Amino acid sequence: MTKQEAIEEVKKLVAAPSVCPEAKAAGEAYLKAVGTDGEKAAAEALLKELAEDVTSVDDLIALTASEHGVKIFGADGAKALKEQAEKAKAAGGKYCVCPACQAGGALLDNREALL
Repeated sequence: MTKQEAIEEVKKLVAAPSVCPEAKAAGEAYLKAVGTDGEKAAAEALLKELAEDVTSVDDLIALTASEHGVKIFGADGAKALKEQAEKAKAAGGKYCVCPACQAGGALLDNREALL
């Protein structure tokens, strides 16, 4: 992943409806810091936040199979999301299928592009 591709992933992360406020703030701070002396520190802060926030596909599958997951997504939604996550895992996916986790996971896997 090139640096420009990493920046595009950060933009996807920030725009994702599923992004948590902390990751969104860290992504926005990084984008503002690109090209400045604070870029490396902002990248490190973003990666630290993503390491805490990005959900694995296995954790998503477990959530959708739980009572709590059914409360969050509804029975049909949880079932559909579980099927989507299982399909993603079978195809080699490591992260939750939501846009925020997909972008965040790509950044974690390519952290050197930010640093």
